[in-house]
Amino acid sequence: MPGIDPSKSFVPLAIAVLTVSDTRALAEDKSGALLADRITAAGHRLAARAIVKDEVRTIRAQVKRWIKDNKIDVVITTGGTGFTGRDVTPEAVEPLFEKRMDGFSTMFLMVSAPKIGSSAIQTRATAGVANATYIFCLPGSPGACRDAWDEILVHQLDYRYRPCNFVEIMPRLDEHLKRGKARKKR
Repeated sequence: MPGIDPSKSFVPLAIAVLTVSDTRALAEDKSGALLADRITAAGHRLAARAIVKDEVRTIRAQVKRWIKDNKIDVVITTGGTGFTGRDVTPEAVEPLFEKRMDGFSTMFLMVSAPKIGSSAIQTRATAGVANATYIFCLPGSPGACRDAWDEILVHQLDYRYRPCNFVEIMPRLDEHLKRGKARKKR
């Protein structure tokens, strides 16, 4: 059965949150705030938080800055994953992926469908790894962020979670890189 192995110690990660929106400011950013609160409540460190417009270059530039930062382990974006003309987060971020995490999209759909029915098909949530950093692109609604965190990410970003989790493979994410980001001491 999946669950927490009490014999393992928790490993806090540094997680950055990026809200993609043409209309929100920090004060109105419910999804970013929800993620930030859940990240710290789980024992991780909120490494950075920002809001950018729905523009490919702007989104990509911010994510690139964070994946170049050796002190950031995970980037979570919220917003811009729908089908409107301004929804460009997947187009901005997916070209950065060295490896896609197709299972995340599938798992997110499985979590969403029982709650919102066939409307779950409207998401383009995506995830991958770039420069030994996990990147998760979530929809902009607080409900979607809550579902993704509470039912997927809180477990996979916890070293104690069994039978396996993302944290335990972090030291091997950069085997192909010379700088050894994931091998840094925590």
